[in-house]
Formats: sequence, structure tokens, C-alpha cells
Amino acid sequence: MTTQFLAELEARFLRYVKIDTTADPTSQTTPSSRIQFDLLNLLVDELREIGAQDVTLTPYGAVLASIPATVETTAPIIALLAHVDTAPQFPGKDIKPIVHRGWRGEDIVLPDDPEQVLSTKAHTYLATKVGDDIVTASGKTLLGADDKAGIAIIMAAARHLLAHPEIPHGLIRIGFTPDEEIGRGVHADLPKDLGAEFGYTLDGADLGEVAYETFSADAAKVNIKGVSIHPGWAKDKLVNAAHLAAKIVDTLPQATLTPETTSGRQGFIHVVTMGGGAAEMNIDLILRDFEREGLAAHGELLNKVCAAVQAGEPRAHVTCAITPQYRNMRYWLEDDMRPVDLARQACRECGVEPFSEPVRGGTDGSRLTELGVPTPNIFTGMKEVHGPLEWVSLQDMAKATEVCVKLAQLWAAQ
Repeated sequence: MTTQFLAELEARFLRYVKIDTTADPTSQTTPSSRIQFDLLNLLVDELREIGAQDVTLTPYGAVLASIPATVETTAPIIALLAHVDTAPQFPGKDIKPIVHRGWRGEDIVLPDDPEQVLSTKAHTYLATKVGDDIVTASGKTLLGADDKAGIAIIMAAARHLLAHPEIPHGLIRIGFTPDEEIGRGVHADLPKDLGAEFGYTLDGADLGEVAYETFSADAAKVNIKGVSIHPGWAKDKLVNAAHLAAKIVDTLPQATLTPETTSGRQGFIHVVTMGGGAAEMNIDLILRDFEREGLAAHGELLNKVCAAVQAGEPRAHVTCAITPQYRNMRYWLEDDMRPVDLARQACRECGVEPFSEPVRGGTDGSRLTELGVPTPNIFTGMKEVHGPLEWVSLQDMAKATEVCVKLAQLWAAQ
């Protein structure tokens, strides 16, 4: 079955990645960037064209639709979800996707920046994809496989199921969300509007990955107000907020608690941005850990560092606000592993050996699970995301499409 999806997936994926959907973390609107509507509206049209029902663009910028049941069943309603936005850390505009068809294993040099090179030596998963059709960007932008690969997979699976009513399945819901990359993809109304008992995000990486463990996540904002005065007359009067911000960052354990020094199940504190001047500085950080206790400890440490800097310079004003973002989906999924077990079974029946590893990140499924819709994450094949070396195998995407179709049948049998 896999090869029949390749042409459709390629056409859809190349169409979607050319649409700029970069999220804007500084915006308070929903979606955070108006350009996300360019893809959201296109998906509304395409869903209607393939015969999906109940196609809706919600006020909070999610596209929802239904694939009607083909058999009478009391099995749970499931949902397939992906996000339309791309990460703001690297340009997502004017993407020029390149298909390296039947890739033979040579280094892939990206033409717009020849210093950007994909090699099997540096990228071990790539070495397993000789013969696949590999899609990259041209070197100056993201590719946008995160998560337009997931969108293309869901659309191809939806079209196939709608075109083949002889395939037995229950009601399936489709969801495309904005702003996942900035932690705002799951609106409070989404679980109710989605109307599913279980879900799957198509937002994973290696072939066969079925993830049910993600980070738990908090965001932190530190504000430092100093004492501003002309530097020529500043002796014993100026309190430089920039110096205090640097002291806070320098005091945090950089050798053991940053993303670049941790792996596996280790958590971290990550300084995302720092800006301002001598009068006032802001530091934005993210805190990550797989366990509640570890996440709380990171927050306590950051608060202690801020308090110590405040105590050392009482003329300044230092505040630290920590905001919850999402929690490890394992906390809930371990109570009912049916969606994970069926995803693993679907993989095996499609000729793929499933595996599960903790994801050092989060998905919309993390928040959906916390809100009562258990939602593990399934592979798409995307790799090296959030940077110019992002790539995806069309064959991996096709296998993920096949798994989605098989999942629909397995749930109907429940």
C-alpha cells in the first residue's frame, strides 16, 4: 500500500511547505500570526473537496472535520492531529523544497548555503534511507516538515478513507491547530469541539516511533529593573540591570543543566532570549523535566538565584514569574495504554517495528492528554527540525499514512 501514497504526499507536502506559517511568540492574537490562515483556509477547502464532513474553522484558528463511520460501532471516536505553524527560531519564508529522488547516499549539499551539508557520517538516521526520496530545503530556511509532514500524512489518509468506504472504521475526527511551536496550540475549547475520546498527533520523527512520554514544561520570565542615571555621574548611583541579568545567567549551573549538556531523561533550564538595557532587562527561559518533582526543583533553583541577586543589590527590583505550559502525557496515558498499544499493533501490521522513547520536547498531545483526550505521538520521518538541515523521507511519510489507515480499522474492532 505504501507506494500508492507517495505521489500524493509529495504534491501535498511541497504545496504546504511553500506557505509561510511562522508563529509569533510576541503576539497576543490567536493564531499568533495572520499568515497561518493562509494554510488553515487552504485546508478547509481541501477537506471539503475530498468529501470530509463538518468542516469548521474555529474562532481560535483550528480546522476541524469528520470522516464518517463506515460501520456501526460503539468503539471510541479517535482524532488525527497536526499543527500548521512553524518554529520562529529560523526563517520559514520563501522555502524552496528540493526532492532528492532515489537518494544514493552521497552528501547532500544545500545549494543556497553550501556550508549546510547532510552526510551519513553526521546523521546516522539518514544513512538508513538510501534509496528513499529525501526532501530538504535549500539552505537558508526551515523545510517546515515540522509539522507539514504530519498535515500531508493526515490529508492523504483522510482522502484514502473517504474514497474507500469499504474500509471498516468508526467516526474519525481531524484537527489542524495553530501555534504549537509557541506552546499555544491547544485552546481550552479544543477538547470539547474535537469530540474525540482518544487522539494521535502526527508530529514524531523516526520510523516506528510511538511516543507517550514528553517533557513537562514551564516558562519563566525574569524582570530586572535597575537604577538609571547618566554614566558620567553614575558613581555609587547607577544600578546596571544588564550586569545583574548576566549574573543571574552566569549563576545558573551551565555545565549540568542546559540543553547542550543534557540528554535522555535529564531536564534543563534554557535561556531563550535576553533583552533590554542598563535600566531594565528581561530574560525569558523555559524549564523542562520528565517528572513533576524535577520541574519544581528547576523553578525553585531559578527563584533562589533571582533572590540572591536581589539580596546582593537591594536598590534593584528583580521578579521571577513561572507559568505552566504542559505536562508529561505519560502521567495519564499509563492509566490507559490502549491508544499506545493499538498504535504499536498498527505499526507491526504495516511491517514496521514500533519503539517508544521519551521525547525531549512536547506536542499538542501533551496538553490534550492533560485535558482529558489521551493523545500519543506517531512518527512522520522528519529530522533535524527547527534548522536549515531539516529533512524528511517521503517513504517514511507514506508508511505513517498506512499506519493511520490501519489504526482506523483497529479502533473500529474495539
